[in-house]
Amino acid sequence: MAAPTHSRRTFLATAAAATAGLAAGPSAGKPIPVESEELTALTLRRAGELLRSKAATPVDLAQACLARIERYDRSLHAFITVTREQALEAAREMQAEQQRGEWRGPLHGIPVALKDNIDTAGVRTTAASELFKDRVPTEDAEVVRRLKGAGAILLGKLNLHEFAYGGTSDVSYFGAVRNPWAMDHVSGGSSGGSAVAIAADFCYGTLGTDTGGSIRIPSSYCGTVGLKPTYGRVSNRGVIPLSWTLDHVGPICKTAEDAGLMLGAIAGYDAMDPASADVTAPDYARAFAMDTAGLRLGIPRTPFYDNLDGEVGRAAETAIGVLRKMCRSVTEPAFPRMSELFVPIVGSEAYAYHAKWVAESPEKYQAMTRERIIQLGGDVKAGVYAEALRRTYLLRREIVKTFADVDLLITPTMPGTAETMADSRDFEKHNGLQNTSPFDITGLPTISVPCGFTSAGLPIGMQISGAPWAETTVLALAHAYERATEWRKKRPRLAA
Repeated sequence: MAAPTHSRRTFLATAAAATAGLAAGPSAGKPIPVESEELTALTLRRAGELLRSKAATPVDLAQACLARIERYDRSLHAFITVTREQALEAAREMQAEQQRGEWRGPLHGIPVALKDNIDTAGVRTTAASELFKDRVPTEDAEVVRRLKGAGAILLGKLNLHEFAYGGTSDVSYFGAVRNPWAMDHVSGGSSGGSAVAIAADFCYGTLGTDTGGSIRIPSSYCGTVGLKPTYGRVSNRGVIPLSWTLDHVGPICKTAEDAGLMLGAIAGYDAMDPASADVTAPDYARAFAMDTAGLRLGIPRTPFYDNLDGEVGRAAETAIGVLRKMCRSVTEPAFPRMSELFVPIVGSEAYAYHAKWVAESPEKYQAMTRERIIQLGGDVKAGVYAEALRRTYLLRREIVKTFADVDLLITPTMPGTAETMADSRDFEKHNGLQNTSPFDITGLPTISVPCGFTSAGLPIGMQISGAPWAETTVLALAHAYERATEWRKKRPRLAA
């Protein structure tokens, strides 16, 4: 098992000395070199500060990330494609802009990676399936275009549960994604590679997609921060769909602040995306200066606290205790049940997308994915699907009433922690989407943040959810909770 040669505290002191030396002028000497693994341990915000102060360069960050991927990802399988040469070329371009005094914003020169169901021009986008193993898009997805415009550097494409149709990420043509906290456990899904890449310090930010919990499930299992914005806040154009009605795109990062920086780059109206909402995105940096003392919290006990693992339940109650001291009030509002809507919508829409290919080339799907497409979608009656859609649209309008007396809802992200690979086939039987899918159906903004660990060392996540378009409030409480606790600072130890 390999461990960094210096502590994070040593690195931060070294980086601070380097920055101070630069501020003092040329006579102070060159910045003190830092270890590449210490560079990759930085948050996105901190990495950006080093770039802005010229204590590090975009090429430094890209090379450090690429070296760490090369060293550790053989066993984790977070990446499907690493775009080494393109990343270094982009890093040199961003570095040249930096030297000319040009600055695109907080993502300028920051290495990121994308879930491999998000189209990238000239780089294959596979959805972790043999069916698409050689598929190379000619255009970037809208979120990719925005990230590049913000100066982000694309390191590659991340592994996932095939076609995003599952919550474990161990069903992939390119190999199962493994949890860096326990290699015999699943990473969660479907954005497993995105969460693992952050937990393993392979990059500073990632994008995932979320239809029933696919950003928040792996974030809970891997100890990362995963943000699903309001439905329509971020464009889905250029993303391989699972369910047009429920699909969301959002960031997975190390901290809530990092997630806010990523969201700021990708949020906004896209006239070419039918699901995109023409609602102005605010400056999410405001969230991190907000006072949470006036916030009213709601704890919807049913269904979110039903059938919890004991350690998850205790961690959730401890987290609520912390939040009580930070906010105005805590009540227990009701929350509508809606679990029966998920399968008719996802099953029907996934089947509509895959029907031609699953009939012509069934052998190119992983067996579980093929069975799910056929069994969950092939026999759904038109009336059942239409009624589920009607109820979903009504819920999205009526859910605002829940926030008449509360500002945010607090729930465990998952009822349990990451299963072993051997037990992963029983994910859905163990209430896998109980706590996450309601926020896809309602389209509400929600974030998962670490709130503890089990006695076996597995991460536990807490979910903070808000009213439509209230990402700023969600981020504000997530950030305040992070500052009041130490959970986000824990990192897995990796074996080369």
